[in-house]
Amino acid sequence: MTTSVLWFRRDLRLGDHPALLAASEAAGGVLPLFVIDPQLWDRSGPPRQAWLVRSLTALAAACDDRLVIRYGDPVQVVPAVAAQVRAETVFVSADGGPYGRARDAAVAAALSAGGVRLAGIGTPYAVGPGSVRNGSGEPCKVFTPFSRAWQRHGWPAPADSAAAVQAAGWARTDSEALPTEPDLGSIRLPAAGEAAALARWRSFVDDGLDDYAERRDQPGVDGTSRLSAQLKFGELHPRTLLAELAELGRRNRHRPDSVDTFRTELCWREFYADVLWHRPASAREYLRAEYARMRYEPPGDGFDAWCQGQTGFPIVDAGMRQLQAEGWMHNRVRMIVASFLVKDLHVEWQHGARWFMRWLRDGDLASNQHGWQWVAGSGTDAAPYFRVFNPVTQGLTFDPDGVYVRRYVPELSGLAGRAAHEPWKHPAGLPAGYPERIVDHAAERLEALARFQEIRT
Repeated sequence: MTTSVLWFRRDLRLGDHPALLAASEAAGGVLPLFVIDPQLWDRSGPPRQAWLVRSLTALAAACDDRLVIRYGDPVQVVPAVAAQVRAETVFVSADGGPYGRARDAAVAAALSAGGVRLAGIGTPYAVGPGSVRNGSGEPCKVFTPFSRAWQRHGWPAPADSAAAVQAAGWARTDSEALPTEPDLGSIRLPAAGEAAALARWRSFVDDGLDDYAERRDQPGVDGTSRLSAQLKFGELHPRTLLAELAELGRRNRHRPDSVDTFRTELCWREFYADVLWHRPASAREYLRAEYARMRYEPPGDGFDAWCQGQTGFPIVDAGMRQLQAEGWMHNRVRMIVASFLVKDLHVEWQHGARWFMRWLRDGDLASNQHGWQWVAGSGTDAAPYFRVFNPVTQGLTFDPDGVYVRRYVPELSGLAGRAAHEPWKHPAGLPAGYPERIVDHAAERLEALARFQEIRT
């Protein structure tokens, strides 16, 4: 019996892993492989690099320390490993991203030249990108029709892969060492790996899911699952979560509105992956090409102030400082800071998207780029550019007591309640060390709308 190679990528777990299940059923042993691809490693910022190293460390332990680490171009590395162990098949979870699709086609061709097959089994999504269509058989261009079609399409039950691999056994060959973690400075990351991800999910179901619908937009409370990095690296499969949500709904154990809302948020992730599948150039270019004609400002002092959380707008600064402290930012605040960059500073969305991808531990190309395009008005939103978030109003609405702002902007810690969102109104003036506002929001909103009108004529 021959060994099969399981090439891990965005699926760093053993549970609910269809490719692992297929590999364990096809061979006398499974060789677990991860390739440190410089095309991906070098483009990842320190938080994602550190998370990957920690997640691989956890995966290696789960694989009885037989996870094989290799460095280099997968087009050369994967066929070499397959030849070394005389594998007939390399199993993978299919990758729907622009780079992943091109890479896998090249690897498949290289393997085929040596008589080895690349088998894509499953994807990192409940429904593989490109699978959901509208009633006319066309891709869905906006979220609501996609959500309905996604629900109708459905998804398989979780795969019982963890038990299967124990019966098949792990094969072994020589391995290189894991990369050294980058210096994270003051950034603190939570525990990585499948066990930690499952523990976080259990904690959220027990203590956070019931209140999710009403608390998820409040950055000052722990109202979200914080599972975005775990899903990005595949420490959990979304189908695992969806299966449990369905069971919770049948048992009526949690509030239906919160269960439905969380399911919808998972669907947004799948929608953006689907959009990127059909429009791979939208990772870098405008989904709606007319927005490329708009007048924008080059990144300058304003962009630098935005990056460092020194804009003088408390909710914006809190968000950008949370990013620097945790490698993560609350989703509501991501929208606020993105709107500020594009519509108050008039800087193109790609600059902000790159900054996010450098510092987010959950930096996912589809979700990040299309989240930015949604805010910029150039993406899938049906009510696009003329939505301009007022950072003060947003702060007062979603962080009414100023808890979030004071947590990340210590200069404002002495301002109680709502006053933290308008420190320029304090009788004693701005607290020491906190900057003046770098723009007049009302004026810049009018300027943004004027620029929008220019491309409509």
